[in-house]
Amino acid sequence: DIKINNNLTLTKINPAYMTRQISEIAQKENISFHITSLNPIRPLNKPDELEEIVLRSFQNGVKGKGLFRKNDAQEVFFYMAPLVTDKSCLSCHAKQGYREGDIRGGISVTFPMYGSIPLISLLFGHLSIAIFGITGIIIGGRRLNKAYTTIKQQSTTDSLTGIANRRGFSVRILEELKLSQRENTPLSVIMCDIDDFKAYNDTYGHDFGDNGLKEVANTIHSTLRRPTDFCARYGGEEFVVILPNTGYDGATAVAENIRLHIEKLKIPHTKSSTTGFITISLGVTTSHNTSEVTHEHLVKRADIALYRAKEQGRNRVVYSDSDD
Repeated sequence: DIKINNNLTLTKINPAYMTRQISEIAQKENISFHITSLNPIRPLNKPDELEEIVLRSFQNGVKGKGLFRKNDAQEVFFYMAPLVTDKSCLSCHAKQGYREGDIRGGISVTFPMYGSIPLISLLFGHLSIAIFGITGIIIGGRRLNKAYTTIKQQSTTDSLTGIANRRGFSVRILEELKLSQRENTPLSVIMCDIDDFKAYNDTYGHDFGDNGLKEVANTIHSTLRRPTDFCARYGGEEFVVILPNTGYDGATAVAENIRLHIEKLKIPHTKSSTTGFITISLGVTTSHNTSEVTHEHLVKRADIALYRAKEQGRNRVVYSDSDD
């Protein structure tokens, strides 16, 4: 389920399950659909004897197979087409060993033959329904995946500044910490806070405050040079930066560079306790023994360093590797 808001929840449905739903409707007209594979995830998708033969022929280059057969003394027409693995399929099927372009299975359709209906018309009509149905599943699935990706991105992006939000930071810090532990490389975190921001809002109004937040966010983001570096709005006027594979020297240099770039913006702030312009204070920490450090420890250390920067007069960078 994808919760959009308090009044709307969407359910993402597996294409195979959607096909089974279509099949249940079609069975009222004695028409059946079946998604199957030689290596099915779902036991009920195991092929019957004919489907298994056709599936093996797909591996030899056959593009589709149609034939007449007897089913409970009634003549039926059976048609089966291959299912080719594309990029969107890999999220479920990569673990089975499939790669893009592989034949991962097939979809069969079986419908009865009626003597009073011309064969060509019957074939054309039913095959058209099958083709349109399968096409609808594919297009709908892709659109749903795109919508899901958009919703997921929105859930980790700060709507005001356009950079990641706190949730996005939480996801990224866990990923980077695992990587640093696996590769035994340092990981640095910078906590940033706009100095005297409440006074700025009280003096200039929230519209100016929002614009100030945007400019600071854009400046922090543009100051980071490596594609692996990451910044997010942590909350209110606080921002956080993640610097993978970066030790003390590199992290403090990046923090000082951010501080200078913010100062150079020269955004007027008459109530500032520092320069008369918007400035930021920054706290820096670096993981040393990554096997014993959690992301909570890193955030706490960076926050302690930020507090010390505020105590020491603001508009400065302070480093800390202590939890106290």
